[in-house]
Amino acid sequence: MGIIPRMPVTDSLLHTSSPDRATFEIETKLLQLGKQAIAGVDEAGRGPLAGPVTAAAVILNPHNFPDGLDDSKKLTERKREILFEKILQTSHVAWCSLNANEIDRLNIRAASLRAMEMSVHALEVKPDYAMIDGRDVPGKLTDIARAYIKGDARSLSIAAASIVAKVIRDRMMVEADKLFPEYGFASHKGYGSQKHRDAIKQHGPCPLHRRSFAPIKQMIAAL
Repeated sequence: MGIIPRMPVTDSLLHTSSPDRATFEIETKLLQLGKQAIAGVDEAGRGPLAGPVTAAAVILNPHNFPDGLDDSKKLTERKREILFEKILQTSHVAWCSLNANEIDRLNIRAASLRAMEMSVHALEVKPDYAMIDGRDVPGKLTDIARAYIKGDARSLSIAAASIVAKVIRDRMMVEADKLFPEYGFASHKGYGSQKHRDAIKQHGPCPLHRRSFAPIKQMIAAL
């Protein structure tokens, strides 16, 4: 068997045009370049007015990963739940959530990057390459990571991470609904729906609300 040469990882090799759905193309090229443990990393919950931001890191088994993986936003809740369980059965997975207090303290961008960084460091297998969805790479991952714009629509590894992060965060918000039923967290997951905004105006913010976010600041000021 021949030895695969370790070539430098360059933009021309990795940054291909976005396909109709996520593929394993980028990961295959990385494997050919000598990378062995490739983590996809994504987050869920940057935009909501309440609840945590949750990040996940997933190292897929190149020879055994679930059929139907794709960007979590393109999947139904039922399909995400099924794939979530299959990902856990076949992959190395870790996740991290930062709550509303941490988001207010750090700001949402920094909190998202911190959660991504922590999820990678929590993996049972140390990755030698991490694919980060978006434009930014967490500061402590710059030696092994690269950012991929719309990565969850291009890479199966990042798509898998997007599913894990979304399912975990959604489950947390369903549990939050039991503690604070007046806000309807189970239905809108903390996003700024009219029902959610009306509930904040009626009841005020709860400990899960992100007080640094402009809509919450404005509603608090109006109370």
